[in-house]
Amino acid sequence: MKRSSGVRLCATAAVSVLSLALVTGCGDAKPDAPGTASGKDAAKTLGAAELRKLIIAKGDVPGHEVGPVEGGVPDRSKVKAGNAECEPVLEAFTGIAPGAPVAHTSRMATQEKKTPTAEPSSPEDLTEGALKDEFTKAMDLDVTVVTLASYEEGGAERGLASLQDAVKACTGGFSGEQDGEKGKFTKVTAEKPSGTGDASVAFTATDEDSEDGALPLHSEVVRHGRTLAVYTTVNIGAMMSKKPYTVSAPVVKAQAAKLK
Repeated sequence: MKRSSGVRLCATAAVSVLSLALVTGCGDAKPDAPGTASGKDAAKTLGAAELRKLIIAKGDVPGHEVGPVEGGVPDRSKVKAGNAECEPVLEAFTGIAPGAPVAHTSRMATQEKKTPTAEPSSPEDLTEGALKDEFTKAMDLDVTVVTLASYEEGGAERGLASLQDAVKACTGGFSGEQDGEKGKFTKVTAEKPSGTGDASVAFTATDEDSEDGALPLHSEVVRHGRTLAVYTTVNIGAMMSKKPYTVSAPVVKAQAAKLK
């Protein structure tokens, strides 16, 4: 399937490897040890080492593999929206926290592959349609990038407010670019947040002009004291089959528990 420019942008934007991760998992790299930081520390301005102790780690999210973000979250200077007021939305989809954090760290949670109920068919025995169906099933996995960012007093509130303003201002869509990969979204829609944390903003960006129909991407940013948790979930298989999906609830739940 040829992806729309918007989906290509945010597959790149959500760190260029999400579609690869759907097939290969999170790799063999070991995340930092969970450590012993307390979630109540989110009420203060945390350093990078403290954030690494609070972000989800291996074993924290049932049914998911958690590891480093393959390829890394892009530098803020490499992500530009055609309309500057929409940049906080595009940045969130790339795993970049809004505003001016003093420290940040990221992880990637990949949903484990479902156990097949039957022996896989040989590709030679499948029609083109059946082969596409098998591929779609294999890609029907949530891949979520999580970024924790810490701010000086008032910074987390300002960052979240800037994102909320951007969602409202960019309902008609926007174009964007990341590392030379250009794309567009025709619509941005606010969604119901998960209800975790002190405040949150959830939204979807969609390219309705894709030759494959509307292709949505989902993100949510939650404030826990002076810390923002940024979640971006991509499910290529759900996009291909037009099946609804959302920001991964198990990932949000696991991360919120570590920040309490």
